[in-house]
Amino acid sequence: MPSRIPQQSAAESGPNRAELDAGLSAELASVVSGARRRALRDGDRQIDTAHLLHSLLESDPEVRAVFDGGPHVARLLGYLVQRSIGYGLRWQSTVEDSGAVPVVADAGWSPVAAGAMEAAQERAVLRGDEPARGLDLLAAVVAEPQSRAVEVLGRAGVDAGELLGRIETGFEEHVGRGDSGR
Repeated sequence: MPSRIPQQSAAESGPNRAELDAGLSAELASVVSGARRRALRDGDRQIDTAHLLHSLLESDPEVRAVFDGGPHVARLLGYLVQRSIGYGLRWQSTVEDSGAVPVVADAGWSPVAAGAMEAAQERAVLRGDEPARGLDLLAAVVAEPQSRAVEVLGRAGVDAGELLGRIETGFEEHVGRGDSGR
């Protein structure tokens, strides 16, 4: 069965799937795989930051822990499930684009999601710990105010700026101590 996410020419500008997947931990590779499956199942043209957020929440306990308790996570997952069963149909056939990054050439990534993947890998390098982890990706997704994930967070009553602050505080503590955060 052919993929419902269109494959674009590798000659176009932007990172390709192999480049985006190269610096990922096994756990984060699983998150990306889940986001990719979700996009296919939902019939979305591209993997966007909401797909990544959904997969992160389902599979990464460190990500869930940063949300200050279960009610926010439950509300977020509820909203994301509604989106995947049709609530978010207005997002289908559109491209998540902040205008700040070029359109991505491979694997059906939205420009914002591809930028978040690259930023997550950069965070891991700055921390002195590779590969990137779930919190690196969450921070990168939340830092982009035009991302669908930030819209989802807002609708679920989560302040993206406050969430990013909690993530960054932990990041600074780990960098200051020189450990990997594990």
